Amino acid sequence: MSDQLFLADKKAATRIIHAGSHPDPSTGAIMTPIYQTSTYVQSAPGVNQGYEYARSQNPTRFALEEALAVIENGKYGLAFSSGVAATDAVIKLLAPGDEVIAANDMYGGTYRLFTKVFEKFGIRFIYVDTTHTANIEAVVTPKTKLIWIETPTNPLMNITDIHAVSKIARKAGALLCVDNTFASPYLQNPLNLGADIVMHSATKYLGGHSDVIQGALVMNDQGLRDQLYFIQKSCGAVPGPLDCFLVLRGIKTLHVRMKQHCENGFVVAHFLRKHPNVERVYWCGFNDHPNYEIAKNQMKAFGGMMSFTLKDDSMETAKRVLSSTRIFSLAESLGGVESLINHPSSMTHASIPREERIKNGLSDGLIRLSVGIEDADDLVEDLKQAIG
Repeated sequence: MSDQLFLADKKAATRIIHAGSHPDPSTGAIMTPIYQTSTYVQSAPGVNQGYEYARSQNPTRFALEEALAVIENGKYGLAFSSGVAATDAVIKLLAPGDEVIAANDMYGGTYRLFTKVFEKFGIRFIYVDTTHTANIEAVVTPKTKLIWIETPTNPLMNITDIHAVSKIARKAGALLCVDNTFASPYLQNPLNLGADIVMHSATKYLGGHSDVIQGALVMNDQGLRDQLYFIQKSCGAVPGPLDCFLVLRGIKTLHVRMKQHCENGFVVAHFLRKHPNVERVYWCGFNDHPNYEIAKNQMKAFGGMMSFTLKDDSMETAKRVLSSTRIFSLAESLGGVESLINHPSSMTHASIPREERIKNGLSDGLIRLSVGIEDADDLVEDLKQAIG
C-alpha cells in the first residue's frame, strides 16, 4: 500500500504532518532534502532514475506535490511558482472562443490575469455573483468550459455552494475550479464537494510564514493531471526546491496554526461588530451571514480572514486606521502567523476598475484583515487604539 493510500483514512492532523514525508533512503534524514540541482546524470541515453531535468522533475517538488494531494483529499498535486502561475495553467486548458464563468468578487490578480492577458486570446470571461447559483445557470452556454469560484471570496467573504455549482458544471460539461486559498485544506476540501480542480496560493496558509511565493493545483482525474503537468513542464512556471521545502515545512503545522487563526478570528470579528465606529464586518462565521449555513456545512470552521468598513466609509479615514496599527502590519498578502492589515482598493484589488469595485460592494474605505496567531487580546487592543 502506498503512503498516500495509507494516509487516506487517517485524521487531518496525522495526514497533514506525514503527507509527502519519506525518510531519505541514503541517509535516513526525516526531512525531505533540498535537491538543489538542475540536471541528473544518466547511465545511458534515456536511462535514468526517474529524473532528467529539474524543470520537469525534482524530488523535493514531487514530495510537496504528493503532500498537496493528500491534504486536499485528491490523487494528484502540482506545484507552481506562484498562485497566479497555477491559475494561468488552468486557463491554458482552454481555447479561443471558450467561455469562463467567474465570481465577480475575487482576488484582483486573478481578474487582471483574465482581463489583461487571456481576453486578448479570444477567451470570454463572464462575471456574476456566484453566491446565487441561478446567476450561474443564467449565463451557461455551449461554450462554457470552466467555472471559476473563490469561497470565501477575497475580500468580501462571500460564500458559494461548491456542491451546487459542481452540478451545474457537470451538466454543462465544464470544469469547476475552486480557489481554496482563504479556507486552506484544513477548513475546506472542494474535491469532496464535486470540484474538478482546487487552486491555492501556497504563499498564504500552506507556507504560513510569509517567506515563500508558490501556487498549487490538486485534482483527481489523471487525464486532467497529465494535461496540467504538460503545461507545467512546457511553460516552466515551476517552484525551486528551497521554496518547495519551505512549503513542506509549513504544511506540517497547518492544523495547529489554522485552529489559532480561527479562534483569534472569532474574537476579532465579534469585537469589530460591537465597535461603535464600525459600520459592517464581513466574516462568514456570523450566523446572519447570507450563506452562513452553506459555510457551516462545507467548512470545518470560519477562518481568520475578514473585512470591515467604518461608519465614516472614506479612503482618508481608512488610511488613518491602516497607518495606526502597531501589531497588524500594513502589507499585501495573508495567511502568515503575523497579523496583516490591507486596503483592497489601493493594494490587492487596485487592478479592478473603481466602478467595478463599487458595483460589487468593494468600497474605497474597506479594510481587510488577516488575523494571525498572536494573543487575541493584544490584537483587539491594537485595533481599538487604531480605530479610536
